[in-house]
This record gives sequence, C-alpha cells and structure tokens, in this order.
Amino acid sequence: MKLEIITPDKKLYSGNVKSATFPGSEGSFGVLNNHAPMISTLIAGTIELTDDSNTKHNFEIKGGVVEVLKNNVIVLSE
Repeated sequence: MKLEIITPDKKLYSGNVKSATFPGSEGSFGVLNNHAPMISTLIAGTIELTDDSNTKHNFEIKGGVVEVLKNNVIVLSE
C-alpha cells in the first residue's frame, strides 16, 4: 500500500509499505494491505512503518489525522 506522511513544512515519507502502526486517539492501531476505509485522529507518538524491503522506519509526530482508502494511506501531522 502507498503511504504518505505530510507536515505543514514538508513531506516526511512517501512510498510503499507492508504495514504501519499509528498512535490513535483511542489507542494504537495497525494498518495492512486491503484495510477497510477509515479516518482517525492521532495523538503525539511514533508512527512505525515496515517498507517493501522489510526496513523499519519511525517518525515522531505531535498529532494529526490519518485516512485509509483503497490501499492509500495519507497522514497529515504536526
């Protein structure tokens, strides 16, 4: 699935990932390929990604919103 992490200043990440874990306001949650459509608010914490080459990436955020739709994940964060 394609994932983008965007801040007001720049694009932190853009690429294909196997999995992603987000710090949701109702608790941490994971997203895999073919996940059901959803929108969630995020709190301060770490977004953890595993890309197609099994490399792990971590991004610290202060909060934001994530949208999952048709294997496209967009994160708007601070």
